[in-house]
Amino acid sequence: MTIIQTKNVLSKGIGRRKSSTAFVQIVPGEGEIIVNQQSGIDYFHHNSQALSVCRTALEIFESEKSYNLTIVVSGGGLNGQMQAIRLAVSKAVSKLDENKRAKLRNLGLLSRDTRVKERKKYGLKKARKAPQFSKR
Repeated sequence: MTIIQTKNVLSKGIGRRKSSTAFVQIVPGEGEIIVNQQSGIDYFHHNSQALSVCRTALEIFESEKSYNLTIVVSGGGLNGQMQAIRLAVSKAVSKLDENKRAKLRNLGLLSRDTRVKERKKYGLKKARKAPQFSKR
């Protein structure tokens, strides 16, 4: 997994959620989002709310039009990837300016959600669902 652009990188961040992992690079620009070498709107199937979630950390400080985001994301579904990107962007913004870290921490944007799907156990139908039991 390689990140395309390496010059003029202001900050980097890594975010994870469920089985998704996102690598984000912040570069100076005009608010463009590139996800896995596609435009963000194409990658998220024209879902503008998904792009808004990914930009949350930049929107708080009203700087979404001054930086471009280059994102490489893998694993999981679109929702998990979206949340992994949000965490990675928040980490990158906090590295960009340490004064912004406290506000991001208070809003809960720097906390990783550690919940993952529980594995299926032997003898059960799902992780906890057992076959029906009959006494007689």
